[in-house]
Order: sequence, then structure tokens, then C-alpha cells
Amino acid sequence: MRRPEPGDSRAALYSEPVRFPAYLLSKAGEVIRPAVVELADTDLPPGDVLVRVEWSAVNFKDAMVTRPGNRVARGFPLVPGVELAGTVDESTSPDFTAGQRVLVQGYDLGVARHGGFAAYARVPADWVVPLLDALSCRTAAIIGLAGLTALMSLRRLVQHGMTPEDGPVLVTGASGGVGSAAVALLANAGFDVVASTGKTAEHDYLKSLGAAQVVGRQFVEDDGRTLGPQLWAGVVDCVGGTALAQALRTVRYGGAVAASGLTGGNDLATTVYPFIVRGVALLGIDTVATPIAERRALWTDMAESFPLDRCEDMVNEEIGLEGLTEALDRVLDAAVRGRILVNPGG
Repeated sequence: MRRPEPGDSRAALYSEPVRFPAYLLSKAGEVIRPAVVELADTDLPPGDVLVRVEWSAVNFKDAMVTRPGNRVARGFPLVPGVELAGTVDESTSPDFTAGQRVLVQGYDLGVARHGGFAAYARVPADWVVPLLDALSCRTAAIIGLAGLTALMSLRRLVQHGMTPEDGPVLVTGASGGVGSAAVALLANAGFDVVASTGKTAEHDYLKSLGAAQVVGRQFVEDDGRTLGPQLWAGVVDCVGGTALAQALRTVRYGGAVAASGLTGGNDLATTVYPFIVRGVALLGIDTVATPIAERRALWTDMAESFPLDRCEDMVNEEIGLEGLTEALDRVLDAAVRGRILVNPGG
């Protein structure tokens, strides 16, 4: 569907806008309505790079923008989808050329401007990450924001001083997208991974990703004490809420918790004791506003850091745009294992 360069004799054949399917949210009062519609490239916002989207994936934030009263979406109508992988169709930036495989994640994508749940997206050049030859668009979408969040969590814990010799590392919400990626990454880096999940049916799945042990959502007995037993050298918390509070009170002296999630709630009921008695550090992980230079560097390292042979194991299902409404509901209900890939062209 790429159009010819200006002056090409075939230009007259392409006088009409390129049309493509999109999952569009519209708002009437407090009601948000989804629909699969046809858009044109002229409906897309301004930007330097037009990307033909080959794959996107469903994230918790995508589900949040569909809910009335949410404070995530900053305008309607909106094509959600906070990440995408595909090929450059057109570019006014010298940094990108037609046919190049790229990835776009975070920033305002899918919350303030049309995102990845469409066959085309137009974005600023300084949001775009070029993909290495080792990463196909599909593999990049499987790893996605979940894998980037997990890799940033691991990096922050290692920078804090955590090593495989220090003891087990807990991953909360381990069967979700970020949790699955964290289990695979940590195991691949030589850490002893303890995966926490409330889904007993996913124990074998988590062990296949490299978990040495799988425990329940309530991974420590709440005996009412301010501090619990010192169990973990570090924690990758993808849940927030009670899970994060319990993780903080059970980290070993000098350990750290990398927190990135809120599926378990955005409140944190804790005390200062983990910090002032055990020297525990709480490390916040953000992948929305990550500077593009850091984001590109992380993706350059991803092919070596991530166990690519386990990517397909993380795929829960593949859907087209018509399956998004049901999939987004399941994500909000925490009823999804791993990643749901979206093929917006079919």
C-alpha cells in the first residue's frame, strides 16, 4: 500500500487516501463505544513516520482507556494501542526509510493520539525504535512493553547491586505479560526465580519459562508483624497494592523491589520499617516517558538479554480487531496468561 514518490508517473493512481481498518473508541456523554471502522491516512495525526502496523499487543492500559470515567485517555475519538511493530511506509525523517522494521511504544501513543490498533499509524520520528535484524516484528511485539518493563526492572535491581548469588528473586503477577517476561529474563540471567501467581493452572507454564519455584498469590503468611521473614534478594512487582506491601516486608536486608504495576490496586499500605530497619529500596519503573535514547539502547540489548526461544511460549492467542473488545475485558479481569497479539490487518 506504499504510495509512490512525488513526480512518479503512477501518482494519479494513488490520488485517493490510503484506507485501512481501525478499532476506534468514541465517546457520547460518559459512554465509550468501540467499533471497527475504516479510516484513511488523512485521519491520522501529523508526524514524521507513517508505519504499516504488522503487530500490536494488548496491555492493561489499553483496557483502561475503554472504561467510562478513566483518566488515561486524553481525548476521543481514539484508536487505542500503546505499542506497535511494523514497517515504515513513508518518512520525512532522514533517520528512517521505507521498508525499515520499527517499534513504537509509550509516550502519547494510544492515549492522546491514534495508536497501534489500526493497520497504519503516524508518529514523530523521536518515538521510533529501529529493530535489529535478530528481531522480527512479531517477536518484538511478543516481547513488547512487557519485556521492556521487565528488562528495565532487572537492570535497576542489578544496578542496585543484586546478583544471582544473593538468593531468590520474587516475581509477583508472574503469569501476566510483564511477569512472564520477568521470569524468562531473570532465569536467563542466572537468577533463582520464585514466581507468584493466583492461577494454579499456570504453574507448569511458569516453570517452562524458567521459574525454579511457583507460589500462590499469598506468598507469605500475614502474622500481623510489621516485618516478615527475610526471603528475597529482590522483587519484580507487577501488581502493586497488597502484593507490593507484602514484598516490601519480606525483602532481605539491603535488597530492593522494582515496582511497575497496579493491577492489584494503586494504594500502598506499608510502614517505614522496611526502609529504615532493613535498608530496602523501592525502585519505580516507568516505560511511558523513557527517553528515546535509553529506549533504543535497551532494544539494542534485547536480542541478547531476552531468551528469544521462549517468546512463542508467551503468546496466549492472536486476534484481529474484531476480537479486541472481549480481550480487553479479560485483561481487566486478570484472566489472561502471557501476551495477546493483535493483527490489525486481519
